[in-house]
Amino acid sequence: MAETAILGQNIVGFARSARGTKTYRGFDPRAAVALEPAFHEADASEVDRALELAETAAAELRVVGPARIAALLHAIVEEILALGDALIERAASESGLDAERLKGERARTTNQLKLFAELVKEGSWVDARIDTPLPDRKPIPRPDLRRMLRPIGPVVVFGASNFPLAFSVAGGDTASALAAGNPVIVKAHPAHPGTSELVAGAIVKAVRAQSMPEGTFSLLHGSSPEISLALVGHPKTKAVAFTGSTRAGRALFDAAAKRPNPIPVFSEMGSVNPLFLLPRALEERGAAIAEGLFRSVILGVGQFCTNPGLVFAADGPAFEAFSAKLGDWFDQATPGTMLNPSIAKSFEEGFQRAAAVKNIQVRCASRAADPARTEGRPGFLTTDAATWLANHTLREEIFGPATVVVRCSSPEQFLECGRALDGTLTATIHGTAEEIAQHTALVEILTQKAGRLLCNGFPTGVEVSPAMHHGGPYPATTDERFTSVGTAAIYRFARPICYQNAPEAALPAELKNANPLGIWRTVDGALSRNPL
Repeated sequence: MAETAILGQNIVGFARSARGTKTYRGFDPRAAVALEPAFHEADASEVDRALELAETAAAELRVVGPARIAALLHAIVEEILALGDALIERAASESGLDAERLKGERARTTNQLKLFAELVKEGSWVDARIDTPLPDRKPIPRPDLRRMLRPIGPVVVFGASNFPLAFSVAGGDTASALAAGNPVIVKAHPAHPGTSELVAGAIVKAVRAQSMPEGTFSLLHGSSPEISLALVGHPKTKAVAFTGSTRAGRALFDAAAKRPNPIPVFSEMGSVNPLFLLPRALEERGAAIAEGLFRSVILGVGQFCTNPGLVFAADGPAFEAFSAKLGDWFDQATPGTMLNPSIAKSFEEGFQRAAAVKNIQVRCASRAADPARTEGRPGFLTTDAATWLANHTLREEIFGPATVVVRCSSPEQFLECGRALDGTLTATIHGTAEEIAQHTALVEILTQKAGRLLCNGFPTGVEVSPAMHHGGPYPATTDERFTSVGTAAIYRFARPICYQNAPEAALPAELKNANPLGIWRTVDGALSRNPL
């Protein structure tokens, strides 16, 4: 039987704990009421205990083997599903998201856990490399060298506000860190503490059932920055994963860099996800692009990191028709409940700040937002390239159901605007095959600005798969080499170690001569699954 009682406590290893004197409550943004129970913020002793247990667990997790790690991930899936409607109902109350959206998010959460389980079970992700010895090589012999990826150690994960399941307690960061063989301490997002406690309880139940060490997983609550900084600064923390605002992500990154022993912080932060609409695309399917753009902008009330917040379009009659059609769609839009009052307030302030720039035209939904329901009002702003280039305010992310449309009078202005972009998760080009071939300079610029380049699509919707890259140059992330979505996310939480002239008994199974796990290895420069 799944445990669905919410106690407002931290989960430190296998124990419930409520030592902290500070408390806070979840909030229902639709009803504008605080939710029960009160949640105890973790204190310094609970942070210490969680990291001490994690450090001890890390030593055991490094040697349990891939089969048991995969079994743990599958067990977590079963325990999350066993929570049933109680999980969906609590998440809906705390986020304002509807049940169907949350059921889809739960499916994404469990599917990515299963995807990582299969990756670990197959085993080749460790990138094992063996250079056999060359004792007769001149002028000096080559030693026996064997290299692979090993777990990095205790990982602190910060839950995201906009995905209370898929980017939260059992989301992609936790799944990939556990898959790599690391213990995880999750800092619950204060916007959905009850949801976080339910999922954390399911994970701990799976940890116990699989006889994994205490400290494999812990959950700590907190609404103030102090606990976040304490977790990042703790000497036993080896890596951090965060999804949220640029301000908070940068604060964590800076704190980690100031440690006596700096650690990596993989922060996914602000992103404007620009679209470039080339002339023939607007002429041939401007109305369809307008509808697709509108639906992408308002999806989830615009609260996606891949929301298309900037549109650069070729000026002319086709642009006017496109803009009018886009206006028709936004006129009919309905304000939607945002995740919490803070996000709704930031959205309104950001939109009004951009709207106050000179030479801006504003178009919004006919109905105003209802503050009592924490609503955000969909809208878009239109300007010309010169105004956009001159005002950095228009380049900043407006997190919510809004976008900025920029008229470009020439291909050169497309290039100029592309060069002025900050780093972003995605960039999109709409055009015919011939047009895109004629804009190779723009394509090249965008590949330097974004982690994912789309052609004739919209960036909302991120496939969880081996080939996905969900990252980008700063400020989209703090390390553009890595992804937070897809199986490649595991590489954030592993470090290489090379064994030189090590006896067979000292080698992990992945590097032993017999290749007992049957994984792919690079042996003397060639891929092989054969024993040595």
